[in-house]
Amino acid sequence: MHPGHPYSEELFSSSEDQTYCDRLVQDTPFLTSNGRLSEQQVDKIILQLNRFYPQILTNKEAEKFRNPKTSLRVRLCDLLTHLQRKGERDCQEFYRALYINAQHLYVSLPSRKAMSPMFFLACFSVAAGLAFLIYYCSPDPRVLRGARRVIGFSPIIIGKHVSHYLLAFLEKGFNEP
Repeated sequence: MHPGHPYSEELFSSSEDQTYCDRLVQDTPFLTSNGRLSEQQVDKIILQLNRFYPQILTNKEAEKFRNPKTSLRVRLCDLLTHLQRKGERDCQEFYRALYINAQHLYVSLPSRKAMSPMFFLACFSVAAGLAFLIYYCSPDPRVLRGARRVIGFSPIIIGKHVSHYLLAFLEKGFNEP
């Protein structure tokens, strides 16, 4: 990154083992699927890669990738392949341009969604803890009512996807004598 650049290096840093070229290979199917990037967004990205420091695309290359006679998907595939061949710095600058011109898409890239081993360990720990509680839970109805009150507030914390199951558990418990 050159001095005075307004964006943080850590925003664009990749994982330890994955280069920007690797990320671009992983993200290409996502980026080239229909409707992800508009014609206008692709043009802005190409212009940024052509006009701003460091210049990644020559004028001739920029014209080629902005040619309206070629479909947007083909131009985008050609651009991404071209950047991968040129190297790491060019791929990194593409990600910078994507962030600036399509931030909503940048944050949902498959290469940014990779889960760490700690995430899976945490999920497994929660599942094991719940299994342990269910297995060793006291059959005393007073204990279950207290647990249901706690679980009743869990969808607020956990999220809407889990709330259906927890609310069904609560409903079943209130219908029991």
